[in-house]
This record gives sequence, structure tokens and C-alpha cells, in this order.
Amino acid sequence: HCMSASSLAAPAPTDRRDSLIDFPSLFPIKVMGLHCAALEPAIIEIAQRWDPLFDTARIERRPSSGGKYMGLTITITATSRAQLDDLYRAFTTHPLVKVVL
Repeated sequence: HCMSASSLAAPAPTDRRDSLIDFPSLFPIKVMGLHCAALEPAIIEIAQRWDPLFDTARIERRPSSGGKYMGLTITITATSRAQLDDLYRAFTTHPLVKVVL
């Protein structure tokens, strides 16, 4: 693991890109969970916590073929990587949520 001092130097701030996403931008998130009445209100509450302007009319709903699960695609206004990380963390730790993409 030999590295020259120049390869260890931090990149200049103008060269650095922490994300491939330009902020702010509309960002779709697919949340899959148990198909029950409590799922959608829980997802809306979490989305509105990080995006106060979240538009519930933009939710796409897709039940699984067996009907046990519901896929919800929500589109939030992403303002930072930290916001997206917090949002994903909130979704993935919710007891009704099985998968977040």
C-alpha cells in the first residue's frame, strides 16, 4: 500500500463531488411494506418530516401479486445527501417497511 504524498492530498473543493445528485431535485423512492391501512399514512408522515412540501398526490401504489405487500413510490424534493440518508434510515427502521429502493 505505497502511496505518494500527492495521492494522499485532499482534492480541491471545486473538484470534489460527494454526490451524483444535483440538489435540490425531485427524487423518487420506492418503499415496500405490509399491505395494511397504516402503511401509507406512516410513509407520508416520514416523507413530510424531511420534505414539508411533499405532494401526496404523486404517490404511486402497486400491490404485490399475492396482495400481502404494497409498493409505494414517493417523490420528494431532495435538498442534501444528509436529508436522503435520514429519510432512508427512517423508512428502513419503520416496522411496516420491508424494503426501500
